[in-house]
Amino acid sequence: MALTRSAPVPLGSPPPPFGLPATDGGAYSLDDFRRAKALMVIFLCNHCPYVLAWLDRIGAVAREFAPKGLRAVGISSNDPLTFPQDSFPMMKEFARERQLPFPYLFDESQDVARAYGATCTPDIYVYSAARELAYHGRVDDNHADPLRATRRDLRNAVAAILAGKRAPAQEPSMGCNIKWRV
Repeated sequence: MALTRSAPVPLGSPPPPFGLPATDGGAYSLDDFRRAKALMVIFLCNHCPYVLAWLDRIGAVAREFAPKGLRAVGISSNDPLTFPQDSFPMMKEFARERQLPFPYLFDESQDVARAYGATCTPDIYVYSAARELAYHGRVDDNHADPLRATRRDLRNAVAAILAGKRAPAQEPSMGCNIKWRV
């Protein structure tokens, strides 16, 4: 799997709208998160080793800051014809097994990933209460071993954003490339 870094997106950008089916049987739109003090949008998938390495840490951030107003949503945009393990039925199983603390949505058309400029999994965007992009970067500085991470970028960014402060310096996320339809 090719290592891909997230593409730059201008801070201050608004989140593109979406309306997608979720693994919990519902459907979610950007408007469903309008009351959140911060919104974390995570492009992920079921099979990427980088997602699997960071998923517990992403979930921990979502759980830690939910009482303070953070809402999170995961979106899978991978082509299920090329990667059947990322199909909607497999996403449902993955969400249930991993007990994801956020809705997990299926972007079958890949239009949402394109609108956000997502390039890899995980690709994380955190928006302020004013719905301006305040953080677009990595989880931390060690995907392989959480105990050896020295910079907890995502956690620190979310804490700052919820406190009304500017997120610390941002390093691009890295992971598997999104599996685009050909």
